[in-house]
Amino acid sequence: MASRILRANWWKGAVIGIPYLWLLVLFLVPFFIVLKISLSETAIAQPPYLPVFDWSSLSGLVATLKKLGTQSYQFLMEDPLYLNAYLSSLKIAAISTVLTLLVAYPLAYAMSRAPGGLRPVLVMLTVLPFWTSFLIRVYAWIGILRNEGYLNQFLLWTGLIDTPLTILNTNNAVYIGIVYSYLPFMVLPIYASLERLDPRLLEAAGDLGCTPLCAFWRVTFPLSLPGVLAGALLVFIPAVGEFVIPDLLGGSQTLMIGKTLWDEFFTNRDWPVASAVAVLLLLVLVVPITLFQRLQARQG
Repeated sequence: MASRILRANWWKGAVIGIPYLWLLVLFLVPFFIVLKISLSETAIAQPPYLPVFDWSSLSGLVATLKKLGTQSYQFLMEDPLYLNAYLSSLKIAAISTVLTLLVAYPLAYAMSRAPGGLRPVLVMLTVLPFWTSFLIRVYAWIGILRNEGYLNQFLLWTGLIDTPLTILNTNNAVYIGIVYSYLPFMVLPIYASLERLDPRLLEAAGDLGCTPLCAFWRVTFPLSLPGVLAGALLVFIPAVGEFVIPDLLGGSQTLMIGKTLWDEFFTNRDWPVASAVAVLLLLVLVVPITLFQRLQARQG
């Protein structure tokens, strides 16, 4: 009996420990490596930074901890480029999240109200773009949005415009790219919340005198808020650090922290500053994640 309990406890510990081991190896260890590089000094070497930790002896480690460099973080605070990049990224990500929600909510609502046999097909069509390379899908938008692209040709053919619209290499192109790329991340959580909604609640609201619009705002939308918040985080967090979409669709005038991070790593080869940018970006993104977890705990 005791061996059976011990074996059961061992299996429980293994099941719980595997996710923590995954988190340790693939998140915490890389994070501490980046943090270590951010505290080092830039050097013309390979890799382009000076080793900052001396593990040979305890006294060497203590001396190292006393002289850890924060010049990279001070440089970020003094140069307005990085602050503007953070603020611009937050702004573009927030606007993109709102636009994605405006597109995704009606789509998810229609999917949840579709016949039961049609819903799996609609879900499959929603995730179908993931079967294609993300890079190819973003490149396709270049052919659609450029001055000689399909969108301008269609608008000129219909007579809605006289001259081609300049959409590519603007923030509007970045919004379009983010909304298109991250739309399934918003649709699926909202659909999951709406699909579980008990239709008898709407019938009860109608019996109490609510119009369909009133029942939507008083019953359907509040009950779908967990899906809305989950989808908003799934869109907002990766959009803040997005690099491919602003680089291909936004052009040189679009300022986002992902592009700044790329330039510091591969153009300027200033790994300490780039690592400091990455650490601060992670700290910025921890705030909405923490707020969401507290909100979920409060609702629970």
